[in-house]
Amino acid sequence: MRVNCFKKSCFLFLFLTFTTIITAQESAINSHSNADFHKAMRLYNNKAYAASQEIFRKISHNSKEHLNLKADADYYDAMCAIKLQQDDADNRVIQFVENYPYNNKREKAYLNVGNYYFANRKAAHSLKWYQKVNEKLLSPEERDELNYKMGYALLVSNYLKDAKSRFQSLLGNPIYGNDARYYYGFIAYKQENFGEAEDNLSQLANDATYQAKANYYILDISFKAGRFDKSIQIGEKLLETTQDKKEVSEISKIVGESYFNLKKYDKAIPYLTEYKGKNGRWTNTDYYYLGYAYYQQKDYETAISNFNKIIGGNNKVAQNAYYHLAECYLELDKKLEALNAFKNASEMDFDAKITESASLNYAKLSYEEGNPYESVPDVLKGFLTKYPTSPNTAEISNLLVTSYLHQQDYQGALDFLSTSETPESKSIINEVSLYRGIQLFNENKIAEAKSYFTSATQSENPTVSNKGAYWLAETEYSLGNYQKALDSFLSVTNKDIEEAKMLNYQIGYTNFKLKSYPNAAKYFQQFLDQNIDDNDLNDDASNRLGDAFYASKSYSNAIKAYNKVIQEGGVGADYAQYQTAMSNGFLGKNDVKIQDLETLINEYSESQLKDDALFQLATTYTTTNNTSKAQKTYERLLANYPTSNYVPNVLLRQGLLYYGSNKNRKAIEKYKEVVAKHPNSNEARQAVTNIKNVYIDLGKVDEYAAWVKNIPFANVTNAELDNATYQSAENKFLENNNPKAIEGFNKYLQSFPNGINVLKAHFYLAQAYNNTKQFDEAIPHYSYVSKQNKNEFTEESLTKLANIYLEKQDWNNGILVLQQLEKDANYPQNIIFAQSNLMKGYYNKNDYANAMIYAEKVLTTGKVDTNIAEDAKIILARSSFKKNDFLTAEEYFNEASKKATGELKAECLYYNAFFLHENKEYEASTKAVQDLIANYSSYKYWGVKSYIIMAKNYYALKDAYQATYILENIIKNFTQYKDVIEEAKNELRTIKNKEAKTNESVTTQN
Repeated sequence: MRVNCFKKSCFLFLFLTFTTIITAQESAINSHSNADFHKAMRLYNNKAYAASQEIFRKISHNSKEHLNLKADADYYDAMCAIKLQQDDADNRVIQFVENYPYNNKREKAYLNVGNYYFANRKAAHSLKWYQKVNEKLLSPEERDELNYKMGYALLVSNYLKDAKSRFQSLLGNPIYGNDARYYYGFIAYKQENFGEAEDNLSQLANDATYQAKANYYILDISFKAGRFDKSIQIGEKLLETTQDKKEVSEISKIVGESYFNLKKYDKAIPYLTEYKGKNGRWTNTDYYYLGYAYYQQKDYETAISNFNKIIGGNNKVAQNAYYHLAECYLELDKKLEALNAFKNASEMDFDAKITESASLNYAKLSYEEGNPYESVPDVLKGFLTKYPTSPNTAEISNLLVTSYLHQQDYQGALDFLSTSETPESKSIINEVSLYRGIQLFNENKIAEAKSYFTSATQSENPTVSNKGAYWLAETEYSLGNYQKALDSFLSVTNKDIEEAKMLNYQIGYTNFKLKSYPNAAKYFQQFLDQNIDDNDLNDDASNRLGDAFYASKSYSNAIKAYNKVIQEGGVGADYAQYQTAMSNGFLGKNDVKIQDLETLINEYSESQLKDDALFQLATTYTTTNNTSKAQKTYERLLANYPTSNYVPNVLLRQGLLYYGSNKNRKAIEKYKEVVAKHPNSNEARQAVTNIKNVYIDLGKVDEYAAWVKNIPFANVTNAELDNATYQSAENKFLENNNPKAIEGFNKYLQSFPNGINVLKAHFYLAQAYNNTKQFDEAIPHYSYVSKQNKNEFTEESLTKLANIYLEKQDWNNGILVLQQLEKDANYPQNIIFAQSNLMKGYYNKNDYANAMIYAEKVLTTGKVDTNIAEDAKIILARSSFKKNDFLTAEEYFNEASKKATGELKAECLYYNAFFLHENKEYEASTKAVQDLIANYSSYKYWGVKSYIIMAKNYYALKDAYQATYILENIIKNFTQYKDVIEEAKNELRTIKNKEAKTNESVTTQN
């Protein structure tokens, strides 16, 4: 027992001794850890977070068994991580809470982290931690602080309802009360609970911190509530004290709009202009308020400068703005600009009264000024369809009838009038038919015009019926119905109509075509007795009078008529000189004839009749047995005109002269030259016969036989069959039986590819194909003729071939043919035809230099048709423009514009507007466009293209509305003109990108 007791005593002693040692050791550790903790806290409180964190972590590591100290160290370690914004900071806080779920610092940890983020303006982060706090464990003071900060974080995070609830709990709080009330009122304002907002914000009227802001919101609330007087009162007081430029701008806007709503527009203007916009940009509504205020002050220019910045709008404000913009334009007599604005307003339905009024004004202005977007009749009919019961229906109906005539849409007028059966409409139909007929006639639609003139002759109005008869006669004449033309000309009884002055002239020509030469002479003389002031026309009538006498073999009278032209040196004087010579010849006055011909040859250097005169002169010398002079004259013709049609005949005649003078070898040379150089001519066949007679006279038939073997068409054995086959085909051609002629000529060419009549066969076969519109089949045969040595068919073949290529728009082949025609033609009209079409061909091939060369050739020719001369001017204008020679282009476009009609006039007006714009004469340029639109709207392409220039003009004059509206309508309405659409899109993009810099309602374009 004692042993056991002793053992227990020894164990107890050892245990107590060990425990004492352990306790002493723990006390030492605790003492050391507490000292470190206090050191770490000092560093923490001094914001040395990194250093303190290191110690806290060491304490935590060494205090595994001492939970309170470890918990405190872990807590501050997490707080340091937050302060130092370490990546794992949030996780350290969460880990602390998980490790010490019942630690009294748990709520404090959440709160402190939330407060840290709150202080660093990270509302979303703070809110996350505040929501973790158990508010029941907080003191009242801590709970108030949490409500305030959490409310603010919720407000910033746009949780307005929850934020409002937090602030509501603090409304009477002595610390947070005013702040909470301001934010509570602000949230009510944002929620548009304006009464609640005003009740709370008005309680801060004397609070130094919130007074200005509260009054601003009260100002806005008053404005939105329609208490404009109060808004003005508050706003003007705020403007006296605030120094913030942004606030001044916003307050000015509210005060200005308040005066505006009270219709005190004069007082609204200075405030509205003080508004600077958001980020320097206004909205369409801002521009509307200011524009309308100026409009009410009758300051229309300034009103326009604001209204026209409203581009791309599509709401009630925009519709009102466009309507009032149109009214401003009307006040300044800018009708086309008003038309655009009324059109824009009429296309919106936000206010039915404005829509109808805008539609009416748009219709009326379209009638007065023309319309670039749609035909005026369509606009007028559109109004009648949309507003059939409008009190303005009768007025618009009357405008509709006359609009067709104003736009020269005579067919449209006829179609519309045909729906009415009234006597008045039938009378108008006859008159409009006359205009439509003239229109078609001028467009070279002769056959189509005939029925309209026939209708005009049935008019009860004598002026209309007589004009109809005259133009019907012109139509019949153009169609080759000369007797009908004469009858119709003679039926014109009203000599006061404008056309009557040409009546005798036209009757003279018609009688001439009917070979009624005495009557032709009678009427040409009557025309000349009228003494019309037109030298060219009188010269032509005198020559035709001479021709009528000449055809009647009244040569003395013919000479008198011709002499009048010769003495006055008029157009066609060379022709008159030639005909005088021929008349004297028929009178047996060969000496006088010779003198006349010599005069023509020597004094008319540019005449196309000089080779004719030389031929006749040589022939006359032959007649008077002056063989020497005849030969010299023939040689002169050959030397000066080697391509003349007379060359084969001249060579043949020279051979005959030599043969008659017993100069047989020279005769043979001339005959052989005819055969060699002109094998397809009639003279060549005659030469073969003649040369045979010479060789017989020389007794050298063997030489003839050897030579004739090499002449393809001189096959004597086949000659009769050749001629018979050809003659059969030619007879069908002369009978106008083109199908049989084609069959016959093809058969001839297959049987006699080198026959006597091969040239004529190719030519008449081509003519037969041409007559039956088988143009492709005609080409090789005309080409064959044109490639032979110059002959009697060369010129006509080249002319017809050129026409075929021109119809096919085959400029490559056409230019080659026209070049040959220019060189080989004898007739002036064919030379002009070649040159005028060469200028067009080169232009179409973008060879502007050659186009200009030929246009200048045409203009320097003595007398050319007016239409050809105008074509030359426009080619020069277009080519110069293409070569960027704007000075020359402008000169010729202006020149062409003087006589231009129809589409050409529209084109000239376009370029006039273009050059005026380039010269920065924007208003004059716009006026030129308006002229084009008003008078030539049927030529849509040029009208639409010119509208782009107008848009540029308006933008240069700072009218962005007109510019963008015009461009947008072009893009919307004229998709058929791709080049114009692309140009309009580029211009619109440029303008909108510029405007977007000052108007936030405008979006930039890519």
